[in-house]
Amino acid sequence: MVNNVVQGRIAENILNFSRILRSAGLSVGPPEVLDAIRSLSLVGFSEREDLYWLLFSNFVKKSDQRKIFDQAFHIFWKNPKIIERMMSAMLPIVRVENNHAEQISRRVSEAMTPVAQQFDNENESGSEIEFDASFTFSNDEVLQEKDFEQMSQDEIEEAKKAIQELKLPISNVRTRRYRSSDRGHKIDLRRTLKGVLREPETMPLAFKINRSRHPPIVILCDISGSMDQYSLMFLHFMHVVTNDRERTHCFTFGTRLTNISRHLQRKDVDQALDNASQSVKDWSGGTRIGYCLKQFNNQWSRRVLAQGAVCILVTDGLDRDQSDGLEKEMDRLNKSVKRLIWLNPLLRYEGFEPKAQGIRKMLPYVDDFKSAHNIKSLSELSNIISSVDRESRYRLRAASV
Repeated sequence: MVNNVVQGRIAENILNFSRILRSAGLSVGPPEVLDAIRSLSLVGFSEREDLYWLLFSNFVKKSDQRKIFDQAFHIFWKNPKIIERMMSAMLPIVRVENNHAEQISRRVSEAMTPVAQQFDNENESGSEIEFDASFTFSNDEVLQEKDFEQMSQDEIEEAKKAIQELKLPISNVRTRRYRSSDRGHKIDLRRTLKGVLREPETMPLAFKINRSRHPPIVILCDISGSMDQYSLMFLHFMHVVTNDRERTHCFTFGTRLTNISRHLQRKDVDQALDNASQSVKDWSGGTRIGYCLKQFNNQWSRRVLAQGAVCILVTDGLDRDQSDGLEKEMDRLNKSVKRLIWLNPLLRYEGFEPKAQGIRKMLPYVDDFKSAHNIKSLSELSNIISSVDRESRYRLRAASV
């Protein structure tokens, strides 16, 4: 092991690596860089894995940041001079030569793109570039249609702001409780008798009508590894819905069920998502949909599903447990809600067919089966929830046979 690991270019490489992570959206600043360099000078490293865990402990603060860190570490520390080669070749996107390698996140690719230097070189040349804006779409229109998985870090930040503006105009439902009204169709005996006591000569009739309020909204979001690119954006959507109306209950599931409703009630979105991510222990793991739905049905359904509740299920339907008991739990969940909506990011593919066993077992029990891979699909969700037609379930049942 090298006695003085900070000699040579190791400190410079750590600094460059921290800049990549910061460009990819991780909160890595000078204090974290200094701590990483001090740790290396004290502990040292004898192999690549030691360096990985040392930098991981200093740079990664949230569970959802691990995938970005892993991809950036794999690319950069495989050959730390890759940045210099990219700067000289002016490559727009980093690509992995191995066909079997995992696809690199757009955030990591653009973080390693020398955009700033490219613009500086263009400005120094003094040449003017003219753009023809005809037959082009606005940035807002492009952002609405763009897949969450293909967004850069800047686009993700803009998408988060757009999601904060979304609303769910769900119609009120009548409850069993009553309130007083001047024009009702039912006589309020209590108020009528009180009126008779005050005015015995007359008998003024008092009326009442049913109270109305927003139906409960329950969101079950898959945060397994296959949903990693979408789960964070859905958490932002869940935070918006939770703060927009009362009686909103949010759960995450992978290998276990976690109630994050209390955390999402905070007004500050960063603090809310940070607390929620810390409470989730199975982030980016496997998927046990049947087991998690059984937990929900046994422990939470009677508490949160009442008075015409609407349940939104966000998952790709890829179950690790071979869908054991999934059909039974979906049937029970369907009978407990007024409307069951399934949002599946896999529907973004035009040639999608429900061939997976889990998808085929779940499909007959949902009222709507929609895609949820961009801002536009989330904004269209309000139209789906507002409708009360349940005929779509029977169309889905026939299509899955």
